[in-house]
Amino acid sequence: MNKIIQEVTGNIKARSQSSRDAYLARLDRVQSKAPPADCLSCSNMAHVVAASPDSDKDSIAEHRSQNIGIVTAYNDMLSAHQPLLTYPERMKEVARQLGVTAQVAGGVPAMCDGVTQGQPGMELSLFSRDVIAMATAVSLTHNVFDAVACLGVCDKIVPGMMMGALQFGHLPTVFIPAGPMTSGIPNSEKAAIREKFVKGEVGTDVLFKTESASYHSAGTCTFYGTANSNQLLMEMLGVQLPSTSFVNTGTELRDALTDESVRRLVKSAPLSQVVTAESFVNSIIGLLATGGSTNHTLHIVAMAKAAGLNITWEDFDALSKVVPLIAKVYPNGSADVNHFRDAGGIAFMVHALRQEGLLNEDVQTVMGAGLDPYEKEPELNTETGVLSWSSSVTASRNTEILRSPKEPFDKEGGVRLLQGNLGKAVVKASAVKPEFRKITAPCHTFSSQEELQEAFKNGELEKDFVAVVRFQGAAANGMPELHKMLPPLAVLQDKGFKVALITDGRLSGASGKVLAAIHLTPEAKLNGNIAKLQDGDLITVDAEQGLLQVELDENTLNARTASAEPEIDDTLGRHLFASMRKVVTSAEEGASVFDWDA
Repeated sequence: MNKIIQEVTGNIKARSQSSRDAYLARLDRVQSKAPPADCLSCSNMAHVVAASPDSDKDSIAEHRSQNIGIVTAYNDMLSAHQPLLTYPERMKEVARQLGVTAQVAGGVPAMCDGVTQGQPGMELSLFSRDVIAMATAVSLTHNVFDAVACLGVCDKIVPGMMMGALQFGHLPTVFIPAGPMTSGIPNSEKAAIREKFVKGEVGTDVLFKTESASYHSAGTCTFYGTANSNQLLMEMLGVQLPSTSFVNTGTELRDALTDESVRRLVKSAPLSQVVTAESFVNSIIGLLATGGSTNHTLHIVAMAKAAGLNITWEDFDALSKVVPLIAKVYPNGSADVNHFRDAGGIAFMVHALRQEGLLNEDVQTVMGAGLDPYEKEPELNTETGVLSWSSSVTASRNTEILRSPKEPFDKEGGVRLLQGNLGKAVVKASAVKPEFRKITAPCHTFSSQEELQEAFKNGELEKDFVAVVRFQGAAANGMPELHKMLPPLAVLQDKGFKVALITDGRLSGASGKVLAAIHLTPEAKLNGNIAKLQDGDLITVDAEQGLLQVELDENTLNARTASAEPEIDDTLGRHLFASMRKVVTSAEEGASVFDWDA
């Protein structure tokens, strides 16, 4: 096994020993209590089963067998979650066939970042993750369940569900996805139309037609953003069945995998035995090897803390230096997740990484011990209905999309750490061509993405520069994604100008071809040096050397007064989240409102 991966895993376990022990001790205290049937009074239990079918009532009330708590993120506005409508009834029927029961324990909110991009709702998006964690805990806190099934797909939903489920880590847990929609128009075509719209060459009618041809049906969006990165992470953590992530919604195989998830759940080990330092390192390695979403530099840290584990950006950086980029999926390629699946997908990725000693092998999963099943694809015999994982995927079926670590697209992983006198930030280097990964240029400061767009429209940005967009951190306005900045910067880069972005906000899995140092910490609101920058300051952003530097001496920088924070708009529900902005941790600590040391 690779020595750096061993070292990083060991370091996480060592620095997390006291917090992990405290987490496990808390779960032990739950398990030491009487079973739920003995804890609840007759009145309590009557409420539990009042709406259940007669066939389930006695089984649940007398605790004759396992009772599965289903936590669902269903709503019919999110294409990724609309298919989840029919899952609970299907799962209940499978449970009855196994001699167990299932109940919908509760629902969690599920907002769509695709809808809120550039809109006020985006300022609630990141905080929705912690709301989802609490909603998951509320759903399960009735203490009548013996196992947990989480139905969710998109950006903040899956991490939030995991954070909540980990508070019930004494219970077996499975995550069940809905699968992607089929492929629409090529991603390259969509990106080209977006840039033409920014240039004023096409109108909203053409843009909407293009977007609708991309996002066209039920199922997860097909680009490799945060939602699809979530799915890969759940497989690498061992809480989701092998190669289920990118099986299209509405297919017989998709239904069979949902059924099998229930069967595997009732035999699975407790979540706390599945989600460990080893499996979290595997999840980071999978993310890096595929160039997944930068949002997970926040979410993995936050999920790990929920399990008593302390993962740092330095861990990401150390792993990135030894984990090669072996996938080219949009936005760091033209292929979508359906093409990735057809090329061999997660199964080949796991096989290839194992061959090079790049994964922790000592792990438990919903399939049992070890990773063998995760290098296999599911197969459904449509005549017998038998589902199986029979053979490993040992070769890529399209080397333009998926390659062996011996012939990678890049010798290092897709996400890298930048450091310097401006603080720490992350960059999705895999989305940026090598010739654009370093820049030294004067900065141009903005307090919103709208200001940058206005400057672009006015022709003020026809030059080499580093855009600094500040007061976008979690403590300032909730840390929104700032996708509206990318098309103008891409247009300028295509014109031959050297451009880059620095922000304490987010860009997520759709980080584009422009060099972008994001999640900057300390953020402007919390006295970060980004608040002291002035137009014309010379800045270096170097993804190859990991440098983020303003060319000012320490005394000059310290003597400067921070720029004024813009007024926060508290409409459209944002006022309710003011208390969260006051207590949220830094991006480096997961940008969470929870006090895990309490």
